[in-house]
Amino acid sequence: MTDLTLYHNPRCSKSRGALELLQARGLTPTVVRYLETPLDASQLQALLGKLGIRARQLLRTGEDEYKALNLADASLSEAQLITAIAAHPKLMERPILETADKAVIGRPPEKILEILP
Repeated sequence: MTDLTLYHNPRCSKSRGALELLQARGLTPTVVRYLETPLDASQLQALLGKLGIRARQLLRTGEDEYKALNLADASLSEAQLITAIAAHPKLMERPILETADKAVIGRPPEKILEILP
């Protein structure tokens, strides 16, 4: 399987653990350091589709930006949440492993194994 993309934050132990799991299986994903190379709104929309979740489920609610931007407000639309994640990539849950047709949030890191053949 060559079409693996790992949305990765090297400072995150869960993210490092997911990368190690892949490497231990001889897999070399394309590593996207999403804090340095943020996803735009359309990329996030596509990723959410593969994850099968709504933008709210992708949010890291413990981040300062979450509170500062009042993202707990239930009246915010899907588009508004996606725009916030695109503008503040730190808000995106991690790690995420993406294949050609699906994706999974690696929490715990072993969860990434669910989409491997």
